[in-house]
Formats: sequence, structure tokens, C-alpha cells
Amino acid sequence: MIMHGSHPPFSVDTLEIDAEAETARIVTALRAQLRGSVRKRGLVLGLSGGIDSSVCAALAARAVGLQNVFCLFMPENDSDPESLRLGQLVANTFGLSGAVENIGPTLEAMGCYARRDGFIREVEPAYGPGWSSKIVIANALTTSGYNISSLVVQNPDGELRKHRLPAHVYLGIVAATNMKQRTRKQLEYYHADRLNYAVVGTPNRLEYDQGFFVKNGDGAADVKPIAHLYKSQVYQLAAYLGVPEEVRRRPPTTDTYSLAQTQEEFYFALPYDNMDLCLYGLNNNLPAADVARAVGLSEEEIGHVWNDIAAKRKVARYLHLEPQLVEPV
Repeated sequence: MIMHGSHPPFSVDTLEIDAEAETARIVTALRAQLRGSVRKRGLVLGLSGGIDSSVCAALAARAVGLQNVFCLFMPENDSDPESLRLGQLVANTFGLSGAVENIGPTLEAMGCYARRDGFIREVEPAYGPGWSSKIVIANALTTSGYNISSLVVQNPDGELRKHRLPAHVYLGIVAATNMKQRTRKQLEYYHADRLNYAVVGTPNRLEYDQGFFVKNGDGAADVKPIAHLYKSQVYQLAAYLGVPEEVRRRPPTTDTYSLAQTQEEFYFALPYDNMDLCLYGLNNNLPAADVARAVGLSEEEIGHVWNDIAAKRKVARYLHLEPQLVEPV
């Protein structure tokens, strides 16, 4: 029995929002930003078939009118074909125009795939045509220090192998794959300049806080309308805005590597709903016992997750950093 004056226990319900009111607040902010500091007449964004970009597309349409939103679909050699199909489904659902820009040939010409494969062959010499790969991290619940990255490869016969990555190989693979996000952003700004539009960034709060983006790649944007929302709250907006159920059911994915890869395999300690609760608990100084109860983990495991959040925030500081000057100008 809840006593008078007591608060409901911390749970996923704590992150519930008034989706209608939040939509109106974001739409009002976008309009003010475009009229004020940004001074552009429309919005460009890349549609990946994921929940965040889909919600941003719906918000953009409400803010400036569907005729003033331009969507880009930018597949490459490693992309899941579902990403293009679902991205186009979202655009059609909201009546948005756009264009397909296949960035595979551009990446090939820049040596993205060749550079990546060269680093992979330092740990798997046989890697070549017909092989697939992804990077995974150690489970943060079992470690109190920095995450250890490994490479998972699959040969043409379907056999999976896992290799611990030396630091220079990990950095080389990531540097090559980051070309994908930076090439996409080049095209977004090309179309934004052509149309006199602003570029929409699509990170949610979890991604923005934890540095789950590429500097001057998907981290570059003129407006970021959902960066204050936990991913659980983005899903609430998606339901209210009418994002297709097929998109809302799709598990969050990086869609960067040729092997299927979840976001928690590559970056986050837990699935997004539990990460949201851990991040909210940390941000609001809640007792570890309350967060552990809500997430279904031990207090010790919550401590490991909070340590992981703190470590990633150190990395994110550089990603958020503006160019450094000798003196203010």
C-alpha cells in the first residue's frame, strides 16, 4: 500500500512522457531555431529505417510541412537491404520526398573497404571476398575497467571466429568504417546547401550522452531535436506520431558492419530500455538499490554499468568538443 506523500517506485514508467505535449514542444523549438539562429527554410535528414531517424522525420514534417523536408537514403556495400526498404516506408508514410544516394562506390574509391580489410588481415590473414565481420565488446557487467574489443569474422562456409584486437587494429578498423558516416554527412550538407535547408541530427539522449556517434559524421548537424529524450521516450513518440509498427519492432542496429550487429554488442552495456533506466538513475542520483530493482540486476552490476557510463562520457567529451582556439575570437 502506498502511503500518502510517498512516490511510486522507480521503474520504466518513470520515463513515461506526454507524447502529444512533447511533440508540440519539439515542433515549436524547431520552428524557432529555423527562424532564428539557423535561418533556413527546411530540413534535410538521412533516413536509416531506425526509430530515431523515423521520429525525426515525422517531427520535421510537423515543424516545417512535408514539402519542406528532404530525406536521403544512403546504402553502401555492407548495408542491410531492410534499412533502405524501411527508410522508404517511413518517407512514404509521412509523404516525404527524397533521394537514394548509394555511397558504396564513393567508399570504394576512397579505400574504405580496402583499408578496413587490411587491418582485419593482421589478425585473420585469410580474410577476403565472401567473408563478413563485426566488432564486439566484452560484457560491461563482468568488467570494472575499460571494455575489451574483439573482431568476429565469418568465412564463406559460415564458420565464425573471434579474435582479440590489438589497439592499432581496432583503431584502424574503426577509422575506416567512420568514413561511412562522414560520407553520408557530406551528402546531407550538399542537399542542405542546394535547398537552403538545415541538417537534422538524430541522436537520442543515450547516444548523445555516451558518444555513440562519429565526430564530423553523424554527430554533425544544425539541429538535434531528440537529443534530450531517452530512447524509451523516442519509442513513445514513435507510437504517437504513427511511425510504422514494422520500424518500431525492429531491434536497434548499427548497420555498419557486414555481420548483423546489435548496439549493445558494439557499444552499450545493456539493451536500450535498461540503459535508459541506468542513465536516468545516475543522472538523478537515485540509490543503486532502486535502479537494480527496476533493471533486474544486482547493485554490484549496476555499479559496473555506471562505471561504463562514466568511461564513455570521458570519450564523449572529445566528440562534443568544439575546435580549440588560442584565444576567443
